[in-house]
Amino acid sequence: MTGSISKAESVETSGFVYGHVHVPYRVERKVIEQGKPRKVSIQVTPDSSVTVTAPEDAATSDIHDAVMKRAKWIYDRLQTFDAQQMHVQPRRYVSGEMQFYLGRRYVLKIVTSSDTEPLVNMERGKLQVSLPELHRENTDQIRELLRQWYRKRAQHVFKSRLEQLLPQTSWVNEIPAFRLLPMEKQWGSCSARGTLILNPHLVKAPRDCIDYVILHELCHIKEHNHGERFYRLLTQHM
Repeated sequence: MTGSISKAESVETSGFVYGHVHVPYRVERKVIEQGKPRKVSIQVTPDSSVTVTAPEDAATSDIHDAVMKRAKWIYDRLQTFDAQQMHVQPRRYVSGEMQFYLGRRYVLKIVTSSDTEPLVNMERGKLQVSLPELHRENTDQIRELLRQWYRKRAQHVFKSRLEQLLPQTSWVNEIPAFRLLPMEKQWGSCSARGTLILNPHLVKAPRDCIDYVILHELCHIKEHNHGERFYRLLTQHM
């Protein structure tokens, strides 16, 4: 098991070898408030990226030593995610595939329609896409139709849930704006100006999960980090 360290501009990267596998990681530094624990935290995500968060003034060698102490844990997590990916089948957008909406599973059904305009609708536990015969095998068009349908549903559902949650948030003085943005690693975020940014894929999750994400971001309007006061505020309301 060996390690190496390199630094390019303001972004620090490093890596180590465990067995015959080279594991790269990136280092994100942050300012630690006085009295807060000065620790190095490590996150391994399903896309096989490893991110290390450390105090701004921590020595690079100390950060690397902390990573090396958890090298086996990092390697095991990467192996677990790799094994999971082997069972993930790429979507083909054909009849019989499963789609999700508000936490429920729906069978995708592609049907031929005499109408000239394609249509997506829910019918008896199925998410049905109606297309003219000429376009029935056009998976790119089916994917795009579903993307647009999910986006429209997300706009409607998120607006409704936001209105339901606002009476709980006395610190929010006016209805915040929100916009949709597909993201690979986040369900939502809150801008410095209080605009909520929500992932349209969230509409596939149960309502309780949607409410949690929206309330989470509303709490950021008052508390701009994930400190103790933030989680106290969040827990008081959910």
